[in-house]
Amino acid sequence: MINKELQKRIISSVILLPLALYFIFAGSLYLIFFTMICFFVSIYEWNKMVKKIELKFFGTLFLVCSFYTFYEISIDYFWVFVLLVCVSTDIGGYVFGKLFKGPKITKISPNKTYSGMIGGYVISLIFLSFFMNWIDYTVNMEWFIVTILISTVSQIGDITISYFKRLSNVKDTGKIIPGHGGLLDRIDGMIFAFPIFYLINLTGYLS
Repeated sequence: MINKELQKRIISSVILLPLALYFIFAGSLYLIFFTMICFFVSIYEWNKMVKKIELKFFGTLFLVCSFYTFYEISIDYFWVFVLLVCVSTDIGGYVFGKLFKGPKITKISPNKTYSGMIGGYVISLIFLSFFMNWIDYTVNMEWFIVTILISTVSQIGDITISYFKRLSNVKDTGKIIPGHGGLLDRIDGMIFAFPIFYLINLTGYLS
């Protein structure tokens, strides 16, 4: 029997995911528009959640830098790679965690398990092969390492936002997405992953 919370998550995902994908792939102007909405909603949620002025300031500064790095790599299709790794890591973590359970990674985010972490790596590597086939690239050791790194950073981002939620004594960063909470609850891994990939790209490691 599916509980009401899960029903909300499924319904909102079915409605919002195609809408988000449309804005993302419809063209550069639509992508910029969608990104700006996400940016301002994220800023609002963060500043509403945390109470200390210094956290508001540094958190806002971090989000500005994060969205800037997304804009920089959105010129190519590499942002799709980061997006896929983060989403697949989240999916793998959820599915493997529910199926295999096991020891918890940290008390900060009690739903995070080592089985989920491994599942995140497995599913993200599967998505990597699809992405490489799409852009007609060959999977090599460099891309393998970067995928594992981005997946790890995505999970760290998830735990970091969970820490600040616990610090602020809130369950979710907001209520904008029924069944999912706030926007930051959904992009917590991405806002950490995009800056890391941007720095990797600057080094020319993947060229």
